Amino acid sequence: MIVSSTGYMRLEIFLVLFCIVPSILKSAIETTSQTIESELTKTLQQVYKLTAILLYIIGSPHPPPTNPTPLLMKHALINLRQHQSYIKVLMGDILNCVHLVSQLEKDYDSNMSQLKETVQSKTAVPTAQVYPLFVALSNVWQGYQDNVVMLSVLSNLITGLRPFFKQAVAVADSESLHTLLSEANVLTDEERITQTCGDEFKVDITKHRKAEFIFPETTKNFDQISIEFKTYCAYCLGAHDRFLLPANMSLGVLHYKGRYFGFSSKEAADVFASDPEKCISMVIAGARKSPELINLLSMHHYVSTSGTDASSLIRAPVTKRDNGTQTDTHFMESNIVKSYEWNEWELRRKAIRLTNLRTKITNSTQTELSHYKRDNATQVYLPKESETQTKRDHGTSVPTPSVYIAGLRGKDVPNNKVDLTMDIDTHNAITD
Repeated sequence: MIVSSTGYMRLEIFLVLFCIVPSILKSAIETTSQTIESELTKTLQQVYKLTAILLYIIGSPHPPPTNPTPLLMKHALINLRQHQSYIKVLMGDILNCVHLVSQLEKDYDSNMSQLKETVQSKTAVPTAQVYPLFVALSNVWQGYQDNVVMLSVLSNLITGLRPFFKQAVAVADSESLHTLLSEANVLTDEERITQTCGDEFKVDITKHRKAEFIFPETTKNFDQISIEFKTYCAYCLGAHDRFLLPANMSLGVLHYKGRYFGFSSKEAADVFASDPEKCISMVIAGARKSPELINLLSMHHYVSTSGTDASSLIRAPVTKRDNGTQTDTHFMESNIVKSYEWNEWELRRKAIRLTNLRTKITNSTQTELSHYKRDNATQVYLPKESETQTKRDHGTSVPTPSVYIAGLRGKDVPNNKVDLTMDIDTHNAITD
């Protein structure tokens, strides 16, 4: 079997498509990447703005009344932090698409070079040589299509997230906050962490005999430690009612009951270390008020969905489902021949038995003894039940004799016998 000239025409069509689709895909990836970066930049600007305003209100001894309220601004900040985490996930997906497309380009160039060397200027080529290469090119083409679908899904996700982002932006861009914004110091997360770096900002471990603090420069594999609440300040989450403020790990990380907690300042670490259980309970109470924090801060092992005790700690929920599978005992029809014999000698024995039966006669004779051995039935009338009364019950009543003797109590009186028995007529009149 060989490949005819029509195969080359189809190959030319595929070559044209392979030249067009990668360029379109690269352009779409670049456009989507720019859109995601723009969304992330806008989100971070609003995050930094709300964070600065809330820090100004918290640090002010007499905070001015604001509209929207600080609680509403905290909710908007939580919304923006969620949007930020989602955008970062989408950026990771875009980077995966970029790596996959680059790998597909390498596979395409390799397969095409092998295909050209195999075909060259031949009029016919054995299928065993070219079909594997065509299959490899088909896999590359399928990979391009998968990436196109992936980009379409990412674009739809970005479009679906925008309405939620606009609600938080409406809170951050309120005209009443412009005055506070001019007085607040707007910093990025990196700038705020840089301002609190240095030995004078670190936690003084001599003040905490019972608490255990670790530091990046003295701890091996510090970057691999999992910080609770997604590296947000544990003290601000509880003491300031769900205020999301990134922690500075260089200040010191508290190791408490197998978990690690980060803080935004030395003072926050000191207060938290003095009573960790109280601060953790306040964070859990805030998470129950705003359930979106459970996923954002990975607090599944803290918050119980069924209990009412804020300090109860449970494991992360495990999704289970009952499932059953039934298999037929004999899912194929049985075609077993009971009379089949594999033994040749058994077949010979059956053949001889059948041959001998041809010369045998079966006779039957009925005798007197066998004549009486038969089933017989007789029907009779059952006796009738009847009752007859032959006597009558009758009784009489006579008076009970009543005789008393007087003078038995020690008195000097002669004994007298008194008969109190009623006569028959009086007794019958009373009893009737």
